[in-house]
Amino acid sequence: MADVGHLVERARQGDARAVARLISLVEDASPSLREAMAALMPYGGKAAVVGVTGAPGVGKSTSTSALVTGYRARGARVGVLAVDPSSPFSGGALLGDRVRMQEHALDRNVYIRSMASRGHLGGLSWSTPQALRVLDAAGCDVVLVETVGVGQSEVEVAALADTTVVLLAPGMGDAIQAAKAGILEVGDIYVVNKADRDGADATVRELRHMLTLGERRAPGDWRPPIVKTVAARGEGMQDVLDALDAHRNWLDRTGGLNRRRTRRAAAEIEAIALAALRTRMGDLRSSRSSAGLDELSAAVVAGKTDPYAAADRLVEGLTSG
Repeated sequence: MADVGHLVERARQGDARAVARLISLVEDASPSLREAMAALMPYGGKAAVVGVTGAPGVGKSTSTSALVTGYRARGARVGVLAVDPSSPFSGGALLGDRVRMQEHALDRNVYIRSMASRGHLGGLSWSTPQALRVLDAAGCDVVLVETVGVGQSEVEVAALADTTVVLLAPGMGDAIQAAKAGILEVGDIYVVNKADRDGADATVRELRHMLTLGERRAPGDWRPPIVKTVAARGEGMQDVLDALDAHRNWLDRTGGLNRRRTRRAAAEIEAIALAALRTRMGDLRSSRSSAGLDELSAAVVAGKTDPYAAADRLVEGLTSG
């Protein structure tokens, strides 16, 4: 495999193949991953991260493609992480990288990557935050993260993005269903796509009503706008870009960007630590010398200890070794 430092240097120069290799290191949890992340760190923190979420069928991929077109018209370099359902056989993404965004496939300033959710309930695999770091360090001005659209759990994208765009469409479950799914609690911008359909204005009114229910916002707080679009024709996308700019300016002005990114880093650190502990526990379970877990399990079944005390002893063993 190519030297990690060389890969990082090539990625910084815009080499799409080097970016792909680095993201593969992330997805494969390569032993070189630590070295790669350390090498990328000095170059990160510049890209705006935009999450695009919503129920299946609202037009997330079409909207994402239209946003890429808008950002490219501004001269921005754009990365897209499309988190797809995992194949039950290969663990890879079922949907191809370029099937959905053919018009951008040959643009050297657009990098599109499908990532498998690998069964992760939130639709965002554990590796997505680190793949974001790769695209950020590789010089992307904007990274769009499009989620699977798996219902209630997809709100995880809000923890990953600087700005979260929630898409709805007339006849696709309306705002009340969106409220049940929890996505009305996480959006910074709401987009009613396919606005040329009957019922679009009713969906906007319903959505506005739902957003005001229980609203507790102080003066100066961000108030999520509602934008109507027909993404397939590019209609309304400039309004979405303007809303994204306004939210970014608000984050910069209020210090919200740093707070969001600090929470994101905390979640990433926790996920990496938990993954390391799980790996270590698996190693212990498979080794002959680690009858500890089996003994603790037997003690719980026998009523000699409770599961919380047993878990404390297991954690002590994992962290002290």
